[in-house]
Amino acid sequence: MKRLLLPLSIVLIAASVSAADKSEFLPLFDGRTLDGWEGNLKVFRIEDGAIVAGSLKARVPRNEFLCTRKEYGDFELRLKFKLLGQGANAGVQIRSRRVPNHNEMVGYQADMGDGWWGCLYDESRRRKVLAGPPKDQRNKIINRDDWNTYVIRCQGRRIQLWINGHLTVDYTEPDKSIPQTGLIGLQIHGGPPSEAWYKDIRIKELPGN
Repeated sequence: MKRLLLPLSIVLIAASVSAADKSEFLPLFDGRTLDGWEGNLKVFRIEDGAIVAGSLKARVPRNEFLCTRKEYGDFELRLKFKLLGQGANAGVQIRSRRVPNHNEMVGYQADMGDGWWGCLYDESRRRKVLAGPPKDQRNKIINRDDWNTYVIRCQGRRIQLWINGHLTVDYTEPDKSIPQTGLIGLQIHGGPPSEAWYKDIRIKELPGN
């Protein structure tokens, strides 16, 4: 097969653009500590360079969230995740708030779990799926018991979600009373023995619309 040789100038430009794009993303998790995060450390731990929530040896008593200490509005968030255990459920909270003196959070959730993959759920507020892929497609985009990628983009009132490169949500919030800033949180859902793993968590803040 004949190989296409690109001019050196094009190669250098492409390399510089790629490096610039990568440099704009800042790590939210250093792989070693939970600096910049807060939550129930009896539930969340660090293992093999990942944040792990829950246990495969006992039921998860209730929903728990590990949250950033900083609030974000317009951003692109990239991370890897995997769920282990029958009936495992979890999610990534965005533009959310903690319920005072409670374990719950209020806000948007990029959902995870059978029947929920790639959906945008409104946690503890409207308590419903706001948008998502067709139900018969939700379980087809996942690498079971293995790592998957989530890309979450929030700009203005528009929220987009991708799992493993598949666009699953393109939602614009019609209710202008809904806050469009807040915390980012990593969830493990109460239920059967299960674990939620998160790693390579990076963010790029975006200009608002």
